[in-house]
Amino acid sequence: MPESHEKDGARILVVDDEPNIRELIRMRLASLGYEVIAATNSAEALSEARRAVLDLAIVDLKLGPEEDGLKVMEQLFLINPRLPVIILTAHGSIENAVEAVQKGAYSYLTKPYKPEELALHIKNALEKQRLSQRVASLETMLQERFQAKNMAAQSPRMKEVLGQVERAAQTDATIAIYGESGTGKELIAQIIHLQSRRAKGSFVALNCGALPEGLLENELFGHTKGAYTDARETRMGLFAQADRGTIFLDEIGDTSPALQVKMLRVLQERELRPLGGERAIKVDVRVIVASNKDLQQAVERGAFREDLFYRIHVVPIYLPPLRERREDIPLLVDLFVHQYRTEMGKEVTGVTPAAMQKMMLYHWPGNVRELKNVIERAVILTTHNLIDEQDLMHMTRAGDGQISSAGSSYQAYKMAKENFEKGYLIQLLSQVKGNVVQAATLAQRYRGDFYRLMKKYGLKAEDFK
Repeated sequence: MPESHEKDGARILVVDDEPNIRELIRMRLASLGYEVIAATNSAEALSEARRAVLDLAIVDLKLGPEEDGLKVMEQLFLINPRLPVIILTAHGSIENAVEAVQKGAYSYLTKPYKPEELALHIKNALEKQRLSQRVASLETMLQERFQAKNMAAQSPRMKEVLGQVERAAQTDATIAIYGESGTGKELIAQIIHLQSRRAKGSFVALNCGALPEGLLENELFGHTKGAYTDARETRMGLFAQADRGTIFLDEIGDTSPALQVKMLRVLQERELRPLGGERAIKVDVRVIVASNKDLQQAVERGAFREDLFYRIHVVPIYLPPLRERREDIPLLVDLFVHQYRTEMGKEVTGVTPAAMQKMMLYHWPGNVRELKNVIERAVILTTHNLIDEQDLMHMTRAGDGQISSAGSSYQAYKMAKENFEKGYLIQLLSQVKGNVVQAATLAQRYRGDFYRLMKKYGLKAEDFK
Protein backbone atom coordinates (compact mmCIF):
# COMPACT_ATOMS: atom_id res chain seq x y z
CA MET A 1 0.00 0.00 0.00
CA PRO A 2 1.52 3.39 -0.98
CA GLU A 3 2.75 5.62 1.84
CA SER A 4 0.30 8.42 2.66
CA HIS A 5 1.32 11.99 3.13
CA GLU A 6 -1.54 12.71 5.54
CA LYS A 7 0.13 11.81 8.85
CA ASP A 8 -2.38 14.08 10.55
CA GLY A 9 -3.35 11.78 13.44
CA ALA A 10 -7.06 11.91 12.58
CA ARG A 11 -9.11 9.69 14.91
CA ILE A 12 -11.07 7.03 12.99
CA LEU A 13 -13.66 4.60 14.38
CA VAL A 14 -13.76 1.19 12.65
CA VAL A 15 -16.90 -0.88 13.28
CA ASP A 16 -16.82 -4.49 11.96
CA ASP A 17 -17.91 -7.76 13.58
CA GLU A 18 -15.23 -9.82 11.78
CA PRO A 19 -12.03 -9.75 13.90
CA ASN A 20 -9.61 -10.42 11.00
CA ILE A 21 -11.02 -7.67 8.77
CA ARG A 22 -11.25 -5.23 11.69
CA GLU A 23 -7.62 -5.84 12.66
CA LEU A 24 -6.43 -5.59 9.04
CA ILE A 25 -8.11 -2.20 8.60
CA ARG A 26 -6.71 -1.04 11.95
CA MET A 27 -3.13 -1.95 10.96
CA ARG A 28 -3.39 -0.35 7.52
CA LEU A 29 -4.80 2.91 8.89
CA ALA A 30 -2.29 3.01 11.75
CA SER A 31 0.52 2.69 9.18
CA LEU A 32 -0.87 5.79 7.48
CA GLY A 33 -0.58 7.79 10.69
CA TYR A 34 -4.22 7.65 11.78
CA GLU A 35 -5.36 6.94 15.33
CA VAL A 36 -7.75 3.98 15.11
CA ILE A 37 -10.49 2.96 17.55
CA ALA A 38 -12.00 -0.46 16.85
CA ALA A 39 -15.50 -1.63 17.78
CA THR A 40 -17.29 -4.96 17.26
CA ASN A 41 -20.91 -3.87 17.51
CA SER A 42 -23.22 -0.88 17.88
CA ALA A 43 -22.95 -0.73 21.68
CA GLU A 44 -19.14 -0.51 21.56
CA ALA A 45 -19.25 1.97 18.66
CA LEU A 46 -21.64 4.35 20.42
CA SER A 47 -19.70 4.07 23.67
CA GLU A 48 -16.48 5.06 21.89
CA ALA A 49 -18.25 7.91 20.05
CA ARG A 50 -19.43 9.35 23.35
CA ARG A 51 -16.00 8.96 24.93
CA ALA A 52 -13.83 10.50 22.19
CA VAL A 53 -14.15 13.12 19.47
CA LEU A 54 -14.08 11.25 16.16
CA ASP A 55 -12.98 12.60 12.77
CA LEU A 56 -14.43 9.75 10.68
CA ALA A 57 -16.14 6.37 11.02
CA ILE A 58 -15.91 3.25 8.85
CA VAL A 59 -18.93 1.00 9.43
CA ASP A 60 -19.68 -2.46 8.03
CA LEU A 61 -23.21 -2.70 6.63
CA LYS A 62 -23.86 -6.11 8.22
CA LEU A 63 -22.82 -6.33 11.87
CA GLY A 64 -23.85 -9.89 12.66
CA PRO A 65 -27.29 -11.38 12.10
CA GLU A 66 -29.28 -8.72 13.98
CA GLU A 67 -27.42 -5.42 13.64
CA ASP A 68 -27.63 -2.98 10.72
CA GLY A 69 -24.68 -0.69 9.95
CA LEU A 70 -26.98 2.06 8.64
CA LYS A 71 -28.76 2.19 11.99
CA VAL A 72 -25.40 2.49 13.72
CA MET A 73 -24.57 5.36 11.36
CA GLU A 74 -27.83 7.13 12.23
CA GLN A 75 -27.08 6.76 15.95
CA LEU A 76 -23.56 8.16 15.41
CA PHE A 77 -25.14 11.18 13.69
CA LEU A 78 -27.19 11.83 16.84
CA ILE A 79 -23.90 12.19 18.73
CA ASN A 80 -22.04 14.08 15.98
CA PRO A 81 -24.21 15.25 13.04
CA ARG A 82 -21.14 16.29 11.00
CA LEU A 83 -19.27 12.98 11.30
CA PRO A 84 -18.30 11.57 7.86
CA VAL A 85 -19.13 7.87 7.59
CA ILE A 86 -17.87 5.35 5.01
CA ILE A 87 -20.03 2.21 4.64
CA LEU A 88 -18.37 -1.14 3.82
CA THR A 89 -20.29 -4.15 2.59
CA ALA A 90 -19.89 -7.49 0.88
CA HIS A 91 -23.47 -7.26 -0.32
CA GLY A 92 -23.05 -4.44 -2.79
CA SER A 93 -26.02 -3.26 -4.73
CA ILE A 94 -27.38 -0.03 -6.17
CA GLU A 95 -30.19 -0.07 -3.58
CA ASN A 96 -27.75 -0.32 -0.67
CA ALA A 97 -25.58 2.48 -2.08
CA VAL A 98 -28.51 4.82 -2.67
CA GLU A 99 -29.95 4.18 0.79
CA ALA A 100 -26.58 4.74 2.49
CA VAL A 101 -25.97 8.05 0.71
CA GLN A 102 -29.56 9.21 1.23
CA LYS A 103 -29.18 8.61 4.95
CA GLY A 104 -26.00 10.68 5.08
CA ALA A 105 -23.06 8.38 4.35
CA TYR A 106 -20.07 10.13 2.81
CA SER A 107 -19.31 7.16 0.51
CA TYR A 108 -19.82 3.45 -0.04
CA LEU A 109 -17.26 0.71 -0.70
CA THR A 110 -17.98 -2.90 -1.71
CA LYS A 111 -15.78 -5.75 -0.46
CA PRO A 112 -13.34 -6.78 -1.70
CA TYR A 113 -11.83 -3.33 -2.21
CA LYS A 114 -8.28 -2.23 -2.89
CA PRO A 115 -6.40 -0.77 0.10
CA GLU A 116 -5.51 2.38 -1.85
CA GLU A 117 -9.21 2.80 -2.70
CA LEU A 118 -10.14 2.95 1.00
CA ALA A 119 -7.21 5.30 1.69
CA LEU A 120 -8.44 7.69 -1.01
CA HIS A 121 -12.00 7.65 0.35
CA ILE A 122 -10.69 8.45 3.83
CA LYS A 123 -8.43 11.24 2.55
CA ASN A 124 -11.25 12.87 0.58
CA ALA A 125 -13.75 12.52 3.43
CA LEU A 126 -11.36 14.16 5.92
CA GLU A 127 -10.57 16.99 3.51
CA LYS A 128 -14.27 17.63 2.97
CA GLN A 129 -14.85 17.56 6.72
CA ARG A 130 -12.07 20.10 7.32
CA LEU A 131 -13.45 22.34 4.60
CA SER A 132 -16.96 22.12 6.09
CA GLN A 133 -15.62 23.00 9.52
CA ARG A 134 -13.66 25.92 8.06
CA VAL A 135 -16.73 27.23 6.25
CA ALA A 136 -18.85 26.87 9.39
CA SER A 137 -16.18 28.69 11.40
CA LEU A 138 -15.99 31.52 8.86
CA GLU A 139 -19.78 31.79 8.80
CA THR A 140 -19.82 32.07 12.59
CA MET A 141 -17.05 34.69 12.56
CA LEU A 142 -18.86 36.63 9.85
CA GLN A 143 -22.14 36.59 11.73
CA GLU A 144 -20.41 37.64 14.95
CA ARG A 145 -18.59 40.46 13.17
CA PHE A 146 -21.84 41.71 11.68
CA GLN A 147 -23.76 41.59 14.95
CA ALA A 148 -25.49 44.94 15.47
CA LYS A 149 -24.04 45.08 19.00
CA ASN A 150 -20.50 45.01 17.53
CA MET A 151 -21.02 48.09 15.38
CA ALA A 152 -18.96 51.18 16.18
CA ALA A 153 -21.80 53.18 17.67
CA GLN A 154 -22.27 54.91 21.00
CA SER A 155 -24.41 57.83 19.85
CA PRO A 156 -28.07 57.62 20.94
CA ARG A 157 -29.24 57.94 17.31
CA MET A 158 -27.21 54.98 16.09
CA LYS A 159 -28.06 52.86 19.13
CA GLU A 160 -31.71 53.41 18.33
CA VAL A 161 -31.11 52.46 14.68
CA LEU A 162 -29.26 49.27 15.63
CA GLY A 163 -32.09 48.32 17.95
CA GLN A 164 -34.47 48.63 15.00
CA VAL A 165 -32.11 46.56 12.87
CA GLU A 166 -31.98 43.69 15.40
CA ARG A 167 -35.77 43.61 15.66
CA ALA A 168 -36.33 43.84 11.90
CA ALA A 169 -33.81 41.06 11.19
CA GLN A 170 -36.00 38.55 13.01
CA THR A 171 -38.86 39.12 10.54
CA ASP A 172 -39.21 38.61 6.79
CA ALA A 173 -40.63 42.09 6.24
CA THR A 174 -39.50 44.31 3.37
CA ILE A 175 -37.19 47.03 4.69
CA ALA A 176 -36.45 50.50 3.32
CA ILE A 177 -33.19 52.09 4.46
CA TYR A 178 -32.85 55.86 4.04
CA GLY A 179 -29.70 57.89 4.41
CA GLU A 180 -27.22 60.13 2.66
CA SER A 181 -24.57 58.62 0.43
CA GLY A 182 -21.85 56.96 2.50
CA THR A 183 -23.87 56.40 5.68
CA GLY A 184 -23.58 52.59 5.43
CA LYS A 185 -26.91 51.48 3.98
CA GLU A 186 -25.49 48.32 2.39
CA LEU A 187 -23.66 47.40 5.61
CA ILE A 188 -26.94 47.65 7.53
CA ALA A 189 -28.60 45.46 4.88
CA GLN A 190 -25.84 42.85 5.30
CA ILE A 191 -26.30 42.87 9.08
CA ILE A 192 -30.04 42.31 8.66
CA HIS A 193 -29.39 39.40 6.27
CA LEU A 194 -26.77 37.72 8.46
CA GLN A 195 -28.95 38.02 11.55
CA SER A 196 -32.04 36.64 9.81
CA ARG A 197 -33.25 33.08 9.17
CA ARG A 198 -31.98 33.57 5.60
CA ALA A 199 -28.33 33.92 6.65
CA LYS A 200 -27.32 30.70 4.84
CA GLY A 201 -28.86 31.98 1.62
CA SER A 202 -27.30 34.43 -0.83
CA PHE A 203 -27.01 38.18 -0.25
CA VAL A 204 -27.25 39.87 -3.65
CA ALA A 205 -26.73 43.63 -3.97
CA LEU A 206 -27.34 45.97 -6.91
CA ASN A 207 -27.14 49.74 -7.33
CA CYS A 208 -30.19 50.55 -9.46
CA GLY A 209 -28.84 53.99 -10.33
CA ALA A 210 -25.65 52.62 -11.87
CA LEU A 211 -27.22 50.84 -14.88
CA PRO A 212 -29.39 51.96 -17.81
CA GLU A 213 -32.99 50.71 -17.68
CA GLY A 214 -32.67 47.89 -20.24
CA LEU A 215 -29.57 46.43 -18.62
CA LEU A 216 -31.04 46.87 -15.14
CA GLU A 217 -34.16 44.88 -16.07
CA ASN A 218 -31.97 42.12 -17.51
CA GLU A 219 -29.85 42.04 -14.35
CA LEU A 220 -32.88 41.78 -12.09
CA PHE A 221 -35.08 39.33 -13.99
CA GLY A 222 -32.67 37.49 -16.31
CA HIS A 223 -33.50 36.27 -19.81
CA THR A 224 -34.07 33.11 -21.81
CA LYS A 225 -31.95 31.98 -24.74
CA GLY A 226 -32.95 33.95 -27.86
CA ALA A 227 -34.86 36.63 -25.90
CA TYR A 228 -32.91 39.20 -27.93
CA THR A 229 -30.13 39.21 -30.52
CA ASP A 230 -27.18 38.70 -28.16
CA ALA A 231 -28.98 36.33 -25.76
CA ARG A 232 -27.03 33.20 -26.70
CA GLU A 233 -27.85 31.39 -23.47
CA THR A 234 -30.37 31.54 -20.63
CA ARG A 235 -29.23 33.76 -17.76
CA MET A 236 -30.64 33.74 -14.25
CA GLY A 237 -31.52 37.19 -12.87
CA LEU A 238 -30.55 38.55 -9.45
CA PHE A 239 -34.00 37.95 -7.96
CA ALA A 240 -33.70 34.26 -8.83
CA GLN A 241 -30.10 34.14 -7.60
CA ALA A 242 -31.29 35.51 -4.24
CA ASP A 243 -33.94 32.79 -3.85
CA ARG A 244 -34.15 31.82 -0.15
CA GLY A 245 -31.82 34.72 0.57
CA THR A 246 -31.88 38.52 0.44
CA ILE A 247 -31.71 41.02 -2.41
CA PHE A 248 -30.55 44.57 -1.67
CA LEU A 249 -31.61 47.24 -4.17
CA ASP A 250 -29.77 50.52 -3.61
CA GLU A 251 -31.04 53.79 -5.08
CA ILE A 252 -34.41 52.27 -5.92
CA GLY A 253 -35.75 55.79 -6.47
CA ASP A 254 -33.77 55.94 -9.73
CA THR A 255 -35.81 53.17 -11.41
CA SER A 256 -38.29 53.86 -14.21
CA PRO A 257 -42.11 53.56 -13.78
CA ALA A 258 -42.14 50.52 -16.12
CA LEU A 259 -39.53 48.69 -14.02
CA GLN A 260 -41.33 49.67 -10.83
CA VAL A 261 -44.42 47.81 -12.09
CA LYS A 262 -42.36 44.62 -12.53
CA MET A 263 -40.81 45.01 -9.09
CA LEU A 264 -44.26 45.43 -7.60
CA ARG A 265 -45.31 42.11 -9.17
CA VAL A 266 -42.36 40.33 -7.54
CA LEU A 267 -43.26 41.77 -4.15
CA GLN A 268 -46.97 41.03 -4.48
CA GLU A 269 -46.98 37.66 -6.24
CA ARG A 270 -43.52 36.39 -5.28
CA GLU A 271 -42.89 35.48 -8.89
CA LEU A 272 -41.12 36.95 -11.91
CA ARG A 273 -40.97 36.44 -15.65
CA PRO A 274 -37.51 36.49 -17.32
CA LEU A 275 -37.15 38.42 -20.58
CA GLY A 276 -38.43 36.16 -23.34
CA GLY A 277 -39.83 33.68 -20.82
CA GLU A 278 -43.21 32.07 -21.36
CA ARG A 279 -43.96 31.25 -17.74
CA ALA A 280 -43.45 32.89 -14.36
CA ILE A 281 -40.86 31.65 -11.89
CA LYS A 282 -41.66 31.54 -8.17
CA VAL A 283 -39.07 33.14 -5.88
CA ASP A 284 -38.71 33.21 -2.10
CA VAL A 285 -36.66 36.33 -1.45
CA ARG A 286 -36.39 38.98 1.23
CA VAL A 287 -36.21 42.47 -0.28
CA ILE A 288 -34.27 45.35 1.28
CA VAL A 289 -34.20 48.65 -0.59
CA ALA A 290 -32.29 51.86 0.00
CA SER A 291 -32.45 55.44 -1.15
CA ASN A 292 -30.69 58.72 -0.47
CA LYS A 293 -33.82 60.50 -1.69
CA ASP A 294 -37.13 61.11 0.07
CA LEU A 295 -39.36 58.56 -1.66
CA GLN A 296 -42.48 60.07 -0.11
CA GLN A 297 -41.72 63.33 -1.90
CA ALA A 298 -40.97 61.36 -5.08
CA VAL A 299 -44.46 59.82 -4.82
CA GLU A 300 -46.01 63.27 -4.42
CA ARG A 301 -44.12 64.47 -7.53
CA GLY A 302 -45.29 61.45 -9.49
CA ALA A 303 -41.72 60.17 -9.89
CA PHE A 304 -42.31 56.99 -7.88
CA ARG A 305 -45.30 54.64 -7.81
CA GLU A 306 -47.39 55.01 -4.66
CA ASP A 307 -48.35 51.31 -4.55
CA LEU A 308 -44.70 50.25 -4.75
CA PHE A 309 -43.77 52.80 -2.08
CA TYR A 310 -46.18 51.23 0.40
CA ARG A 311 -44.91 47.75 -0.50
CA ILE A 312 -41.28 48.63 0.30
CA HIS A 313 -41.97 51.05 3.16
CA VAL A 314 -43.05 48.31 5.59
CA VAL A 315 -40.13 48.84 7.99
CA PRO A 316 -38.34 52.17 7.34
CA ILE A 317 -34.89 52.68 8.89
CA TYR A 318 -33.29 56.14 8.80
CA LEU A 319 -29.49 56.36 9.05
CA PRO A 320 -28.20 59.67 10.45
CA PRO A 321 -25.34 61.45 8.67
CA LEU A 322 -21.98 61.33 10.41
CA ARG A 323 -22.16 65.01 11.39
CA GLU A 324 -25.20 64.14 13.54
CA ARG A 325 -23.45 61.27 15.32
CA ARG A 326 -20.05 62.80 16.08
CA GLU A 327 -19.75 60.69 19.25
CA ASP A 328 -19.05 57.74 16.95
CA ILE A 329 -16.12 59.34 15.12
CA PRO A 330 -13.39 58.24 17.63
CA LEU A 331 -14.70 54.66 17.53
CA LEU A 332 -14.80 54.63 13.73
CA VAL A 333 -11.32 56.14 13.52
CA ASP A 334 -9.92 53.43 15.81
CA LEU A 335 -11.70 50.75 13.76
CA PHE A 336 -10.35 52.01 10.42
CA VAL A 337 -6.82 52.65 11.73
CA HIS A 338 -6.65 49.06 12.99
CA GLN A 339 -8.06 47.71 9.71
CA TYR A 340 -5.60 49.54 7.46
CA ARG A 341 -2.52 49.18 9.64
CA THR A 342 -3.13 45.41 9.53
CA GLU A 343 -3.68 45.39 5.76
CA MET A 344 -0.64 47.54 5.04
CA GLY A 345 1.67 46.20 7.72
CA LYS A 346 2.40 49.67 9.14
CA GLU A 347 3.03 50.53 12.80
CA VAL A 348 0.31 53.16 13.04
CA THR A 349 -1.31 53.06 16.48
CA GLY A 350 -3.78 55.95 16.33
CA VAL A 351 -4.18 59.68 15.72
CA THR A 352 -2.91 62.79 17.50
CA PRO A 353 -5.31 65.03 19.47
CA ALA A 354 -4.97 67.72 16.79
CA ALA A 355 -5.92 65.26 14.05
CA MET A 356 -8.89 64.01 16.07
CA GLN A 357 -10.01 67.59 16.69
CA LYS A 358 -9.90 68.32 12.98
CA MET A 359 -11.98 65.23 12.22
CA MET A 360 -14.47 66.02 15.00
CA LEU A 361 -15.07 69.51 13.56
CA TYR A 362 -15.26 68.48 9.90
CA HIS A 363 -18.67 68.40 8.18
CA TRP A 364 -18.20 64.94 6.51
CA PRO A 365 -20.36 65.39 3.40
CA GLY A 366 -19.31 61.87 2.33
CA ASN A 367 -20.14 60.45 5.77
CA VAL A 368 -18.59 57.18 7.01
CA ARG A 369 -17.34 56.28 3.53
CA GLU A 370 -15.39 59.55 3.37
CA LEU A 371 -13.98 59.02 6.87
CA LYS A 372 -12.85 55.53 5.90
CA ASN A 373 -11.11 56.87 2.77
CA VAL A 374 -9.47 59.64 4.79
CA ILE A 375 -8.02 57.16 7.29
CA GLU A 376 -6.87 54.81 4.52
CA ARG A 377 -4.96 57.62 2.79
CA ALA A 378 -3.56 58.87 6.08
CA VAL A 379 -2.23 55.41 7.03
CA ILE A 380 -0.60 55.20 3.59
CA LEU A 381 0.95 58.68 3.74
CA THR A 382 2.03 59.06 7.36
CA THR A 383 5.66 58.46 8.31
CA HIS A 384 4.91 58.38 12.04
CA ASN A 385 3.19 56.03 14.46
CA LEU A 386 0.40 58.53 14.99
CA ILE A 387 -1.62 60.17 12.21
CA ASP A 388 -1.14 63.93 12.55
CA GLU A 389 -3.17 66.88 11.32
CA GLN A 390 -0.72 67.25 8.44
CA ASP A 391 -1.69 63.77 7.19
CA LEU A 392 -5.28 65.02 6.76
CA MET A 393 -4.51 67.96 4.46
CA HIS A 394 -6.72 66.53 1.72
CA MET A 395 -9.82 67.29 3.85
CA THR A 396 -10.48 70.51 1.93
CA ARG A 397 -14.27 70.80 1.72
CA ALA A 398 -15.80 73.56 3.79
CA GLY A 399 -17.98 72.39 6.65
CA ASP A 400 -18.51 72.69 10.37
CA GLY A 401 -15.54 74.49 11.86
CA GLN A 402 -13.86 74.69 8.43
CA ILE A 403 -12.75 77.62 6.34
CA SER A 404 -12.84 77.11 2.59
CA SER A 405 -9.93 77.91 0.33
CA ALA A 406 -11.71 81.07 -0.72
CA GLY A 407 -12.18 82.10 2.91
CA SER A 408 -15.92 82.49 2.35
CA SER A 409 -17.39 79.77 4.60
CA TYR A 410 -17.12 80.42 8.33
CA GLN A 411 -18.83 78.90 11.32
CA ALA A 412 -20.12 81.03 14.16
CA TYR A 413 -17.60 81.28 17.01
CA LYS A 414 -20.05 79.95 19.63
CA MET A 415 -20.92 76.88 17.50
CA ALA A 416 -17.27 76.21 16.69
CA LYS A 417 -16.39 76.42 20.39
CA GLU A 418 -19.20 74.06 21.38
CA ASN A 419 -18.28 71.58 18.64
CA PHE A 420 -14.68 71.59 19.83
CA GLU A 421 -15.72 71.23 23.47
CA LYS A 422 -18.05 68.31 22.75
CA GLY A 423 -15.45 66.63 20.54
CA TYR A 424 -12.81 67.05 23.24
CA LEU A 425 -15.07 65.44 25.84
CA ILE A 426 -15.92 62.53 23.54
CA GLN A 427 -12.26 61.91 22.73
CA LEU A 428 -11.27 62.06 26.40
CA LEU A 429 -14.07 59.76 27.59
CA SER A 430 -13.29 57.29 24.80
CA GLN A 431 -9.64 57.25 25.84
CA VAL A 432 -10.40 56.45 29.50
CA LYS A 433 -13.34 54.15 28.68
CA GLY A 434 -15.90 56.26 30.52
CA ASN A 435 -13.92 56.73 33.77
CA VAL A 436 -15.12 60.23 34.71
CA VAL A 437 -12.68 60.64 37.61
CA GLN A 438 -9.74 59.89 35.33
CA ALA A 439 -11.14 62.08 32.55
CA ALA A 440 -11.64 65.04 34.91
CA THR A 441 -8.08 64.63 36.20
CA LEU A 442 -6.64 64.63 32.65
CA ALA A 443 -8.76 67.67 31.76
CA GLN A 444 -7.65 69.42 34.99
CA ARG A 445 -11.27 70.15 35.88
CA TYR A 446 -13.29 69.52 39.00
CA ARG A 447 -15.36 66.38 38.74
CA GLY A 448 -18.59 68.34 39.25
CA ASP A 449 -17.67 70.72 36.40
CA PHE A 450 -16.87 67.77 34.19
CA TYR A 451 -20.25 66.16 34.91
CA ARG A 452 -22.00 69.45 34.09
CA LEU A 453 -20.20 69.60 30.74
CA MET A 454 -21.21 66.00 30.02
CA LYS A 455 -24.83 66.82 30.84
CA LYS A 456 -24.68 69.89 28.59
CA TYR A 457 -23.82 67.74 25.58
CA GLY A 458 -25.93 64.70 26.50
CA LEU A 459 -22.96 62.42 27.16
CA LYS A 460 -23.18 59.41 29.48
CA ALA A 461 -20.17 57.63 31.00
CA GLU A 462 -21.68 54.17 30.39
CA ASP A 463 -21.77 54.81 26.64
CA PHE A 464 -17.95 54.82 26.61
CA LYS A 465 -17.28 51.70 28.69
